[in-house]
Amino acid sequence: MFGDLIFRQLFDAASSTYTYLLGDPQSRQAVIIDTVFEQHFRDRALVEELELRLVAALETHCHADHVTGAWLMQQATGCRIGISKRYGDAIQGADLRLDHGDRVAFGKPYLEVRATPGHTDGCITYVSDDRRMAFTGDCLLIRGAGRCDFQQGNASTLYRSITEQIFSLPDDCLVFPGHDYSGRTMSSVGEERAHNPRIGGHADERDFVGFMENLNLAHPKHIDVAVPGNQRSGRPDDARTPRPADWGPVRKSYAGLLEIEPEWVAEHLDEVLVLDVRQPEEQDERLGRIPGAQLIALSELRDRVAEVGRAKPVISVCHAGMRSAQATVILREAGFSDVANLRGGMLLWRQLGLPVMNGN
Repeated sequence: MFGDLIFRQLFDAASSTYTYLLGDPQSRQAVIIDTVFEQHFRDRALVEELELRLVAALETHCHADHVTGAWLMQQATGCRIGISKRYGDAIQGADLRLDHGDRVAFGKPYLEVRATPGHTDGCITYVSDDRRMAFTGDCLLIRGAGRCDFQQGNASTLYRSITEQIFSLPDDCLVFPGHDYSGRTMSSVGEERAHNPRIGGHADERDFVGFMENLNLAHPKHIDVAVPGNQRSGRPDDARTPRPADWGPVRKSYAGLLEIEPEWVAEHLDEVLVLDVRQPEEQDERLGRIPGAQLIALSELRDRVAEVGRAKPVISVCHAGMRSAQATVILREAGFSDVANLRGGMLLWRQLGLPVMNGN
């Protein structure tokens, strides 16, 4: 369905926002569309685990329901921030100002920019180069359309944007919206042209405008925070980037687990507590054990968690990092806030030539 494209659809439950990651498997270049500030660690981890090089964090518009993670992604990866040039000076920090007809390339593939105002003045739809995918933001939703009652919205303008710029795409072009509140993940141009209750079937502009002007929706709950934040491309007031931990270079994986590199642990052994959760008979095998490590098998950890010291951050370790990852979950459930899994376990530790006891 997606050809040779690397494609992931991500979801933020708090704002019902979809984020999309697209990558070129040959060059490993990628773009991400409509990131969410609170999901930065998840999204960044996915980019890293797929070994992609992010070239742009793209926005479909200036959002009113969540703060973008574009600035955080730029700080982490050096990517550019893309948004409609029609917002002008109202948006700070964006260095890729896009207009109708522009292309955003990531390796050989590219996204075509189509101006689709109406929800806001600067709404953009990104269309894949083969016209098989359209990322419509809040312009066209699944069986719906973006509200037009704030941020210079205009229902007549939105009607023309949808009918001229999105409904002109092939029927089998897949529609990927910025939000869905009912668990629907995607649609198609043909489906929405036929079945969208606001603009599908034989609806004309009067039908659409009349529908949209009588929605009587509540004011967006987070608009007073989201819009100013997005006008800074998501940069916090203090310009500080959040970290998973303040005691060391902890990384949060796409699986949601906290992990840390063995080299850092080896250099800071006196500042952390290493908890080895392998079985006792494994301790004297060829991999050995880390000097000073506390030994509690994973199968006993819940019953013996009171024996684990709380004065220092706890680094859990096992053979390859799987059992010790579960140990961090158990520790956090027990109230340990400063915990991390040793990436790669004793296998990687030994491969790096780091100090061991009772190993050959």
